[in-house]
Amino acid sequence: MTDDVSANPFLVASGLPCQLPDFAAIRDVDYLPAFEAGFARHLAEIAAITANPEPASFANTVVAMERSRAMLTRVENVFFNIAGACGTPAIQDIEQRIAPRLADHGDTVLLDNTLYQRFLAVPTEGLDAESSRLVAEYRKSFTRAGVGLDAAGQARLREINGQLSTLGTQFSQRVLQGINDAAVFVSDRTELDGLSADDLATAAAAARAAGHGSGYLLTLILPTAQPAMEVLTNRETRRRLHFASLGRGAGDGEANVLGLAAAMAALRAEKAALLGFPTEADRAIEPQTAPSLESVHAMLSPITAAAVRNAHAEAEKLASTAGHDIEAWDWAFYSEQVRRDEYGVDLAALRPWFELESVLENGVFYAASKLYGLSFAERTGMAGYHPDVRVWEVFNEDGSTLGLFLGDYYTRDTKRGGAWMNSFVEQSALEGTHAVVVNNLNIPKPPAGEPTLLTYDEVVTCFHEFGHALHGLFSAVTFPLFSGTNVPRDFVEYPSQVNEMWILWPEVLANYAKHHQSGEPLPEGTADRLRAASLWGQGFATTEYLGAALLDLAWHELAPGTTVEDPLAFEAAALAAAGMDLPAVPPRYRTGYFNHIFAGGYAAGYYSYIWSEVLDADTVAWFKANGGLSRANGEHFRSTLLSRGFSVDPLQAFRDFAGRDADTAPLLARRGLA
Repeated sequence: MTDDVSANPFLVASGLPCQLPDFAAIRDVDYLPAFEAGFARHLAEIAAITANPEPASFANTVVAMERSRAMLTRVENVFFNIAGACGTPAIQDIEQRIAPRLADHGDTVLLDNTLYQRFLAVPTEGLDAESSRLVAEYRKSFTRAGVGLDAAGQARLREINGQLSTLGTQFSQRVLQGINDAAVFVSDRTELDGLSADDLATAAAAARAAGHGSGYLLTLILPTAQPAMEVLTNRETRRRLHFASLGRGAGDGEANVLGLAAAMAALRAEKAALLGFPTEADRAIEPQTAPSLESVHAMLSPITAAAVRNAHAEAEKLASTAGHDIEAWDWAFYSEQVRRDEYGVDLAALRPWFELESVLENGVFYAASKLYGLSFAERTGMAGYHPDVRVWEVFNEDGSTLGLFLGDYYTRDTKRGGAWMNSFVEQSALEGTHAVVVNNLNIPKPPAGEPTLLTYDEVVTCFHEFGHALHGLFSAVTFPLFSGTNVPRDFVEYPSQVNEMWILWPEVLANYAKHHQSGEPLPEGTADRLRAASLWGQGFATTEYLGAALLDLAWHELAPGTTVEDPLAFEAAALAAAGMDLPAVPPRYRTGYFNHIFAGGYAAGYYSYIWSEVLDADTVAWFKANGGLSRANGEHFRSTLLSRGFSVDPLQAFRDFAGRDADTAPLLARRGLA
């Protein structure tokens, strides 16, 4: 490795269209020198702001701050997507080394009292609304970071932040190892009865890739529930798969994360106390759209009671169908049987109609074209960071470039579980930049030459993640701090959830759901049956989600000084206290693989999915009441909400869109909780 950055690809902005990172030129050895050069350059930029002899002004302080950090942002945006999508041992080593350095650098900037005083001195009279908001948000960021603490308090805070960054990196990397280690090997084909020929071929290919000369390997996805559980007829295979999933992170090997989780929760509680909050949950929720921790509990409590009642009723029905008591590994299998028998819906049998290419081009992109006037051109000459990554240029209706969209759809051993959207370049009028965003999914890759057939849940994920992409692409703000998805955590899921509404919209569904061999449309009435069946299983779905959300809050409502000696016992007690101790309905994520809250930025924030769903369900109702899939509706949603990022208060943006505050009734109806 060399510290010479004179030829480093991160030294200046990329010359490729929309500043797409030049992935072909980036090597692993470029990252650490680029980070170090970025730290030094940013500190020099900050020093220039604080040393400026002129009185503090919006231009020489706030705008200067917004223009700083460019090199560091370039390398950070690329590196952390690579760390999630291609986490090789070399990348993981860099991540472990750089995470505490980033935490320390952030503290160096935001705990700089001289810089803070200069921001306090910036006059705000005469500023436009976005500029005035920018000053206010920067001032808040300093105080939230702890600039008001004394020297001893700041020193301890920096220690905590460094330790949390190190532990979070270790947690994420061990969860990836745990997903790979927990894959279930099956030697006897008869034990996989129920899997389609395509699924069997994928499992056989996974076994060969893992070094098995024969047999099949069932790889896992991040949540507790595994898709194969819906179709495997062999109860023992389902049981093996369930316990492989449930036990991740809690074994005796190197992938155990329970001690890391407990240590992080204790450090977060101490940090909250240092900053004047009763708990980490109070501190984390303070800048969100939810007004308080108490308001979050007030919303979740009645939904929890109703969801558990529905789950018990569903369990009784499933036991009647199965002829025996329902265990956790039985639920999905018999739930799908009820869906088939009573609603005429066989989700597994629909996969031939959900081919990835058609879902993308004729579904996801088509809906965006009809609603927003967008068009897409794949740029095969633009390299992604992996051979599986594809690049599309996205155009507005008038033919102007909106930005670039990258898709990385297949799972691999070096890719963390789940699905996510990242920005490589954020839109900013100040910098004259267009957005460059990526969607990452974890779809099993079929053997060469075979089609990629999606489950219905994977179709939902494609539309959902593209909703995040649209939020980033449509950004039309001046300042980078406000760009795209840089909104409160409990608002960020809202636009992505809204985009799911087009999956079963008749015009969209008819355009993409065609049999991959015959081209035939979905059998008549399938969409109606899917809609009719949508309430079935909501007791389970809501309960498993709320179990995870309440477990998250329990970990982050610890009193300062509390030490959790037995994380699994703590987890069990937390679920029991919340009335969620249903053995047949485990939480969507258990502590041992709850990457969202211990390594993914959602600490005390997993509630945000259902909090955002209030806005989502109300927005879906608005679209249906106003004509649905139309350019006028799309333009209204884009101009009043999607394009505004954090340049306005998010709930005000919703009022600008809907003309009123949100109504909870559509959410309760959607989940069968009215």
